[in-house]
Amino acid sequence: MNKKVTLKTLQSMKGNQNIVMITAYDALFASLFDEYVDVILIGDSLNMSFAGKPDTLSVTLDQMIYHTQAVQRGAKKSFLLVDMPFGSYMDKKQALKNAVKVYQETLADAIKIEGGKEKADIVRYLTDNAIAVFGHVGLKPQSARSEGGYSVKGKTEEEEQSIIADALALQEAGAVAIIVEGVKSGVATKLTKTLSIPTIGIGAGNGVDGQVLVWSDLLGLFEKFVPKFVKKYANGSNQVKDAVKQYAHEVRSGIFPDENFRY
Repeated sequence: MNKKVTLKTLQSMKGNQNIVMITAYDALFASLFDEYVDVILIGDSLNMSFAGKPDTLSVTLDQMIYHTQAVQRGAKKSFLLVDMPFGSYMDKKQALKNAVKVYQETLADAIKIEGGKEKADIVRYLTDNAIAVFGHVGLKPQSARSEGGYSVKGKTEEEEQSIIADALALQEAGAVAIIVEGVKSGVATKLTKTLSIPTIGIGAGNGVDGQVLVWSDLLGLFEKFVPKFVKKYANGSNQVKDAVKQYAHEVRSGIFPDENFRY
């Protein structure tokens, strides 16, 4: 697929072809991923993966805009989805003001906000004002402090019904797709069959309409911890260390640069 991926493209893929989503935060990696994925998520996960913070809560709207501007320079085809950071959509007016800022200063195709029924009015207000919104249910990283950490959702009948009700409320409010994170796979599958809009899973099994992973997890670069749902497609941290180790050795021993790398 060489054409620009649009919202209509993603909607047509539900039930027909799995959607591939990955995070990116700069032009270089966005350009490397662009050929192979459908959606690039400029995620607030950058606060943990690259800023070394304990959670996502302190990333700012200006930081998200900066990274989106970088990604759009490298991605020519992929649909661009931007996380709205914690504190940027606490009410309808604030949410619209900040979403408009994202739209005006970037080429974002949609924004993503976390929350269920309690965010439905905000989602409706945004969609009524020409903002495409992805919902996010299940494990919500921006709620980690208030919930005392990260835990898998959908373990009980009550949690299952709550997750499905949240997603249905967001769909009714006009959300164009739903991220389903850290949810028991059976619940995520049931949810996907219930909704008419696409679901993208992360730690939610393979019964959803697509998958997303943080790129540094996928490439094996993030070493602090590895969630159960992460499959490493490369041993990136060791490869990087080996390359830098070899570079340092050659510099210190005078091997580099030899005649092949001189003017």
